[in-house]
Amino acid sequence: MTATQPQTRRPHRAVGPVDGKLLRNVCGLFVTGVTVITSGTGEEASGATVNSFTSVSLDPSLVLFCLHKDSRLRQVVEETGAYAVNFLTGRQEQVAWAFAGRQTATLQSVDHHLSATGVPVLSQAMAFLSCRLVNAFEGGDHTIFVGEVVELGLPCADQEPLIFFRGSMGSLEEEQRGTHPIFDG
Repeated sequence: MTATQPQTRRPHRAVGPVDGKLLRNVCGLFVTGVTVITSGTGEEASGATVNSFTSVSLDPSLVLFCLHKDSRLRQVVEETGAYAVNFLTGRQEQVAWAFAGRQTATLQSVDHHLSATGVPVLSQAMAFLSCRLVNAFEGGDHTIFVGEVVELGLPCADQEPLIFFRGSMGSLEEEQRGTHPIFDG
């Protein structure tokens, strides 16, 4: 009688030119928060849902996010020279979807106020960072925006965050469902 050998799963591997769809699927296994980047003033003010956000440095206080080169928000950020990063709560999934597509919600349809840099901040966000644009770098089909944090706030810090995992959004306390890609404007 022979003992049954446990079968080992061979991980899927890709070498060489990596398919963009496969890269998106693999990167989708990295849990991220969901933000809405807001920028502009007056009629030009706009926002876009983005999950490509990270802190860069504490001294000086720098953060970055990425936008597709064809994003409607790209020119607004460049012209304004400032932006706000709004960290969404688990209850703000509808807000995230409203700002995710090309036909985005207007800032007038969401409670907001102006930051120290003059750009809109979503009043019901878990937290926000108001930033002065320091630099922009080309990164393939995206632009990487680096900003210095000049103001921050924690309006709803006691809420659960909205997260993005495997192509879907949800809060930490609920099971992730469906696959809906985040579009970055």
